[in-house]
Amino acid sequence: MKIWFQDEARVGQKGTLTRIWAEKGTRPRAPRDTGYTSAYIFGAACPQTAQTAALVMPHANCEAMNAHLEEISKAVAPQAHAIVVCDRAGWHLSANKLNLPDNISLLPLPAYAPELNPMENVWEYLRKNKLAITTW
Repeated sequence: MKIWFQDEARVGQKGTLTRIWAEKGTRPRAPRDTGYTSAYIFGAACPQTAQTAALVMPHANCEAMNAHLEEISKAVAPQAHAIVVCDRAGWHLSANKLNLPDNISLLPLPAYAPELNPMENVWEYLRKNKLAITTW
């Protein structure tokens, strides 16, 4: 039995501003895009085994969640079972639309409790360090 934490984050073309080194008295350049297109990063991690599974999807819906669960299922060790901790988003708990792999069970968090999901810290780190001042 392995515990996995799952969440998704929306990222857009408008990069987040952050602090960077620049010569005193100068204004550093920061690329910005005026578009409004966005994507969703679905990510999951198992702290016990240091395994991860992630997908970039155009929408956050049941189809994207099914693809993500399949990706997690592939990362779970053979003969192991994964308990995937997730929030209560509508596409996480749609029992009639989700295709749960045999080696995965979902464990929903209490409502309005994002602090209980460590994946929230991953999104904060990525937005501040890797996705900041970036356009694509």
